[in-house]
Amino acid sequence: MLHLLPTLLPDPIWGLTAEFQADPRPEKLDLIVGVYRDENGQTPTLDVVKAAECQLAETAATKAYRPLAGNASFNASMTRLLLGDTSTELERAATIQTVGGTGALRLLGDFIKLAQPAATIWTTDPGYINHRPIFETSGLRVRDYPWRQSAEGIDVDLIFHCLADARPGDVLLIHGCCHNPSGIDPSAEDWTEIAAFCAKRELVPLVDIAYQGFGDGLSEDTAGLHRLVETLPLVLCSASCSKNMGLYCDRLGVAMVVAPEERAIAKTMRNLENLGRTNYSMPPEHSAAVANLVFNAKAQWVAELDAIRNRVSYLRKELCDTLERQGAPASFQALRRHKGMFSLLPLSPTQMQRLRSEYGIYGSDTGRVNIAGLRAADLSMAATAIADVAARP
Repeated sequence: MLHLLPTLLPDPIWGLTAEFQADPRPEKLDLIVGVYRDENGQTPTLDVVKAAECQLAETAATKAYRPLAGNASFNASMTRLLLGDTSTELERAATIQTVGGTGALRLLGDFIKLAQPAATIWTTDPGYINHRPIFETSGLRVRDYPWRQSAEGIDVDLIFHCLADARPGDVLLIHGCCHNPSGIDPSAEDWTEIAAFCAKRELVPLVDIAYQGFGDGLSEDTAGLHRLVETLPLVLCSASCSKNMGLYCDRLGVAMVVAPEERAIAKTMRNLENLGRTNYSMPPEHSAAVANLVFNAKAQWVAELDAIRNRVSYLRKELCDTLERQGAPASFQALRRHKGMFSLLPLSPTQMQRLRSEYGIYGSDTGRVNIAGLRAADLSMAATAIADVAARP
């Protein structure tokens, strides 16, 4: 049967990463994979996470199976983190632990196919490279809508124009903060207009919030989600602990459905649990137990996360300053307004390939680079290289 398997190209991101690893140049820069790196070029484990893991090791809790929904305490804490401790919408939320944020997206894709099989998923262009394949694998139709910068946030008029064909029950997939890959986030006014548009057109938002805490802060980065939940009867949400807790390979996240009424929660939860049961049975316990202890040490966690966010903001500012001094085109200064780890450099695929071949600076052909992959010591070299390739069409 193996001869019937399709011949696939390498994954665009991981294929490029393999190319980087094979590059023998010592001065090469990896701005590909979306992980935070410190000044030593390492992705550190947070001190608050180390302490939590030591505590768990000492207590040696049982490894017996846990419920299908995962760790109930973790689910409750994540619901409060996303919706707010005092939110009146908490009682409308059905939350289930998942295998990372990507697992949450797939679970919600299967949930949408079950509940609204004719729904179209509308994703941003540009957007997260895995969104389309996840939802198409769930059997859903996927279409794009444009994500472009405006003077203060995003061009909502262009979005609404391109969503003219959206039908009631369709799903609007939107990044909760720190848009991947553009770094362009909606303003508060944009979120209000998006919520009103969804209400008028009876669209269901699916908020993918993978970088909470990397934009303006843990609570600040959920402002858009809050506006949608306050305005609309039904909101879906996927969330990840990979970035803000640094639990990348431990694969921890949640899928959340904010239902129109509290009585719909039990039915929603049973369907989410059944979808997880037929996929991976139940999610892993260790990372959720770690997260519970991190929630209990919130002040330390927030301090460490703030330091990470401030460092990424510093790198972004210094890169823009250096590009300006190097005489790079003014279009690069738009990066100053971006948030989170990613930005799209205004370079063509040919120029991005030149950046790799001539300077060993690896980003994707679309121009996507991970600002958090830089070190302060790399800024001058990176800016010189970018300015040089920008000057050669």
